[in-house]
Amino acid sequence: MARTDELRLIARVARMYHLDGMKQQDIARRLHISQAGISRMLKRGADEGIVRIVIDAPSGTFLDLEERLAARFGLTDMVIADCREDDEWQVTARIGEAAAQYVQATLQPGEVVGISSWSESLVKMVDNFDPQKKVHATRVVQILGGMGKPSVQAHATALTTRLACLTQADPMLLATQGIAGSVEARQILVSDPYVQSTLDEFGHVTTALVGVGAVEPSKLLADSGNVFTTTELDDLAAQEAAGDICLHFFKEDGRAVHSPVEGRVIGVTFDQLRAIPRVVAVAGGTRKRHALLGALRTGLLDVLVTDQFTACWLEAETTTPPD
Repeated sequence: MARTDELRLIARVARMYHLDGMKQQDIARRLHISQAGISRMLKRGADEGIVRIVIDAPSGTFLDLEERLAARFGLTDMVIADCREDDEWQVTARIGEAAAQYVQATLQPGEVVGISSWSESLVKMVDNFDPQKKVHATRVVQILGGMGKPSVQAHATALTTRLACLTQADPMLLATQGIAGSVEARQILVSDPYVQSTLDEFGHVTTALVGVGAVEPSKLLADSGNVFTTTELDDLAAQEAAGDICLHFFKEDGRAVHSPVEGRVIGVTFDQLRAIPRVVAVAGGTRKRHALLGALRTGLLDVLVTDQFTACWLEAETTTPPD
């Protein structure tokens, strides 16, 4: 068979399959060619450039940028939310919406979900869960202590129980402070059997949902009573801390910062996060950009949900200029 005739047959098969919507077995029956032969021709159609797939990304999506950043930071996925303005309130709202859609679309039945406390972005995520979409998890585990001032101590508990309700899962609460008053106080608090049972559950978490914080505590965290002393903040600054995940700090290059704060935190550790199959960070905005860069360089994250302005900044900040 001349090459032109061969390509003509491949083009005909490709047209029947891609444009006419015929199944491979129906094409094989009509043309008296084996189904394996049809499959080979379809592959050849792509190899020869006869079939070209064009994806027209909808307005407000950033598929190319998502792929570039995911590859650059070794992520399995990247979600960039469209925002009209680089405004903290709007950014938080939009990444919350995007995170809700992503988690509901990708959460598998039977998963054990861990969720951090004191993240405005995670609050917005849970707020935007669609109750009509049936998502089933086994347990939702609070992976960072949340109780602080009595007036706000229910915040983290409510976040965990709401997500458990929306995913038809059992909640496991970490009913203690995110930051104990001292190392000695932490030891006493974690010895409580109820607290210890939740800490033991960290090893079963399959998807962790975390925020990324800047060194200076957010208003939400500060209002909780989980704040650092001036000495601790000075120590973090001296060690060039850029941000935190679950109150464990790191530098902009991704290296962990070891400070007195570590000994008072009650929650998941970096080593435990590394062992979790999927860690999804939800964060964005100008105030957190250097913290996010450091978080990405820790190697802890598998997925990042952020805004378009932060994503563009991350790419520009890590692009090596030509010589």
